[in-house]
Amino acid sequence: MDISTVNSLPYEDFVNIFGNVVEKCPIITAAVWSSRPFVSLSALEAAISEFIDSLPESGKEGVLRCHPDLAGRDLRRGTLTRESREEQARAGLHALEPAEASRMARLNEEYKQRFGFPFVVCARMNDSTSILRQLAEGCRSELAAERARGIAEVKKICRVRLRGLVLDDVSNKL
Repeated sequence: MDISTVNSLPYEDFVNIFGNVVEKCPIITAAVWSSRPFVSLSALEAAISEFIDSLPESGKEGVLRCHPDLAGRDLRRGTLTRESREEQARAGLHALEPAEASRMARLNEEYKQRFGFPFVVCARMNDSTSILRQLAEGCRSELAAERARGIAEVKKICRVRLRGLVLDDVSNKL
């Protein structure tokens, strides 16, 4: 769909279509709906990003807590959102060797205990090896740095998901 179609969507349709561009946070897209009309896909993305940036630190941590563990229980149980399932599969997280899966589970738990939210990374921009490396590095980081890094990754995930739903600005001009 193009940006004019996005702008013409009724509230319920807008939230249904874009409600998971930020994992399990349809309230974010519900809030930005009132910012229509968007002049471009980039403007829609910026509105979501600005909303996230305006949240207090506790709200940003809440956004991070909406994300599932990478290669975690939800993947094994088949309870991931469609988007997360596709992204984790693309990164190879569904096919980890037993030793990698064990290390991922241990590091996920260590990370969550240290920070109170799961490690978030844009799986579509990484593979399982780079994700494991980044997760191990994150476990040694500080809270403020990990919250900021995690929010930056949420925005990358949002960008990728939006671009899967809306023609980008360049495509609209062709």
